[in-house]
Amino acid sequence: MTVRVVIVDDQALVRAGFRMVLSSQPDLEVVGEAIDGADALRVLARTEADVVVMDIRMPTMDGVEATRRLCADRPAGPPRVLVLTTFDTEADAFAALQAGASGFLLKNVPPEELLDAIRVVAAGDSVVAPSITRRLLDRFAGQLGAGPTADPRLAQLTEREREVLLLVAQGLSNAEIAAKVHVAEATVKTHVGRILAKLHLRDRVQAVVLAYESGLVTPGR
Repeated sequence: MTVRVVIVDDQALVRAGFRMVLSSQPDLEVVGEAIDGADALRVLARTEADVVVMDIRMPTMDGVEATRRLCADRPAGPPRVLVLTTFDTEADAFAALQAGASGFLLKNVPPEELLDAIRVVAAGDSVVAPSITRRLLDRFAGQLGAGPTADPRLAQLTEREREVLLLVAQGLSNAEIAAKVHVAEATVKTHVGRILAKLHLRDRVQAVVLAYESGLVTPGR
């Protein structure tokens, strides 16, 4: 299966570099480019894509707002957004995760990591390791809003699903959760899938954000 990618960055050289790297892979195809968030929405309105590689800092409309609008328009389907950031824009990356992005990378990652990340996102998972997600959320918890708000969707979860969600939010991998609750890793994967379906979430990054917003887990817990 070929993964269709749209590159969004206001720097022509950056777009050209990404296109060169992606075009070297037989399973990846660059189907469009955009110079800012507003341009990206126009391109994606007429282009079928699986993954959007989205810069954060752009004129006219930044990557956070573009991600928010894109994910609001297509809450249950592709494309999925992979946000790129630099060391000093972690707060923006966190905002993009809240907006619906499936993960983020630093712009200086090796090419092979970018390629792997695109494939992971296209497959429906997150490129942000659970432990990294936890540290980011702890650091930027103040941006979640005025305070935790009970989410009625949590009432749909079974006791075991709620337990698994709490452990996901605490930064545990599926293997670590399996060891902690004494079940097979495949069973944990099934629980995570059901949690995402019941809560209408795209991936475990959004599940972690929801757990914080609802007060199920709090920074430092």
